[in-house]
Amino acid sequence: MKQQANLIRAGQVIEHDGRRWTVLKQQIITPGKGGAFIQVEMRDLKTGNKTNERWRTADSVERLITEDKDFTYSYMDGDNIVLMDPETFEQTILNKEILGDQLPFLQDNMQLSVKLVEGDAVGVTLPPHVTLEITEADPVVKGQTASSSYKPAVLSNGVKTLVPPFIEAGERIVVRTDDASYVERAKD
Repeated sequence: MKQQANLIRAGQVIEHDGRRWTVLKQQIITPGKGGAFIQVEMRDLKTGNKTNERWRTADSVERLITEDKDFTYSYMDGDNIVLMDPETFEQTILNKEILGDQLPFLQDNMQLSVKLVEGDAVGVTLPPHVTLEITEADPVVKGQTASSSYKPAVLSNGVKTLVPPFIEAGERIVVRTDDASYVERAKD
């Protein structure tokens, strides 16, 4: 399906130079002189190589139609993630690079949404929030609670985040999977 270049968004899959690319970032740039253009950072689905491409906003690109399908995470097998189709119980193997920075948030039996183009996985979406335990947190500094400051902490998956001063090591908190930011204390 053809679409204008200025309608490209992160997460879409496009075909360019005979290869399939997933869009990572896009930015419309309006220079002081001349027409506007869109700069797109994208990753080749077969090789995993990243590249930047520029199009004029009026150019058209070929957007591929994706199908979303739910899978359940089973286990890691070296550099691969093994997923199970909850309907047919068939296993699907994907390279762990498809998750990028969200890989540490993968948990056993987690429900994932996988984007497919003609049966090939092109993207994986984790749930928006996960519950993790704090393994390390700096002690509270007296008077720090007067302002809305945050302190550094380390989650059980090794990711560093910022938490409010009342959160201590050993507590379970809810964090966003896209940027590892604190949401709330866990209610369990």
